[in-house]
Amino acid sequence: MNYRVIQWSTGNVGKSIIRAISERPNLELAGVLVFSDNKNGIDAGDIANIAPQGVAATTSIEEILETDADVVMHTPLPSLVYGENEDADIDNFCKLLASGKNVITTVGYMYPKIHGQKVVKRLEDACAQGNSSFHGTGVNPGWVGDILPLTMSACSKTINQVYTREVTNFQPYASPEIMFSVMGFNKSKEDFDKDNARQAHWLNGLFQENIQMVADALDIELDDITDSLEISYASTDLETAAGTVRKGTIAGQHYKWAGMHKGHEAIIHEAFWRMHESVSPEWPDGLHKVELKGEGHMKIEFDWSFLGEDILLSTGMHGVNAIPLVCEASPGIKTLLDLPMIMGKGAFRLPN
Repeated sequence: MNYRVIQWSTGNVGKSIIRAISERPNLELAGVLVFSDNKNGIDAGDIANIAPQGVAATTSIEEILETDADVVMHTPLPSLVYGENEDADIDNFCKLLASGKNVITTVGYMYPKIHGQKVVKRLEDACAQGNSSFHGTGVNPGWVGDILPLTMSACSKTINQVYTREVTNFQPYASPEIMFSVMGFNKSKEDFDKDNARQAHWLNGLFQENIQMVADALDIELDDITDSLEISYASTDLETAAGTVRKGTIAGQHYKWAGMHKGHEAIIHEAFWRMHESVSPEWPDGLHKVELKGEGHMKIEFDWSFLGEDILLSTGMHGVNAIPLVCEASPGIKTLLDLPMIMGKGAFRLPN
C-alpha cells in the first residue's frame, strides 16, 4: 500500500525525510509546510537538494489541512521552547488529527500521559473525530533509552535498575545558535536560568516521558520522577567549533532523571554534556551506556558513531519507518509500546 505524506518543516530533519520519501516506492510526497516566505512556492526537491518532486512548499496551514494525505511528518522546533504560543504544537496536532491525517512528531509527546489528562483527552478526542492516530518518536529519547533497554529486558530474569548514560563532547559541533542560544553554553548561570527556562521544562518533559514509558512497560510503579542539573564552568577560554566559550561561563551540564520506586532509583537516565574535552575530567568520558542490573546483568556501550555521521537523519528515519504502522493502527495515541517493532522495511539498497 502507498501512503501520501506531508512534511511539516524543512530543517535538517525535514529535508532528510523528503529525500527518504523520494526513494521509498510505498511513500508519496503530498505536501510541504515551510515557515519562511523565501521557501514559499519552491519545489520540495529544490529545498531538499534533490530532483524536483512536483510538490510546491506552502506557508499556509489551511492549505495543508485541505491536502489529501495519510500522514503528517511533524518535525519543527518544539513550540514548548520556541515561539510565543507554547501550545502551538498541541493545537496543530489536534487540527491535523481531526482533519483525518495521522501524525508522527519528533518534538516530544512520545508518552503523552506525562503531560496530564487534559493533553491526553485533547489528542484522543481529535483522533476519534478524524479516525486517525498520533505517534511521537526520536532517537534519545525514542530509541536509546527506550527501545534499547526494553529489548534487552527480554533476556532478564530479574531487573534491579535500568540505567542509561549519554556522554557527549560538543567541541566539534559548529553551531553557535544551538550550542550557545538553545543549549545555554557560554552563559552565566543567571542568564542560563533566565533564558533557558522553557528549554529546561521541555527537556525534563522528554525524559520524564522516557522514564514513565519504560516503567509502565516493565510494570514498575513509580512514586516520583526526580531531576537534577550540575553545572561546570570554563576555567579558561575554550576554543570550540561553535566559537570561544569564555572563562567563567557554562561549559558543562550534567543532567540526571530518576524514576523512584519505594525510595530506590529504579530507572536512571544521565546526560553528561561538555563543550570541550577538558571540561570536568571527573565526569564519565567516552562511551554511552545502557545497563540492566539484576540477574542476567547486561550492558551495552557505544559511541555516537553508531548513528553514522548524522543523528538528525536517524531521528527522521525513526519516524519514516513508523509510517505504515501508524497509518494502519487503530485510532488514538500510539506510543512505542502500542506499535509492532519499527523496522527499516524497504530501506535496503545494494552498496555502491
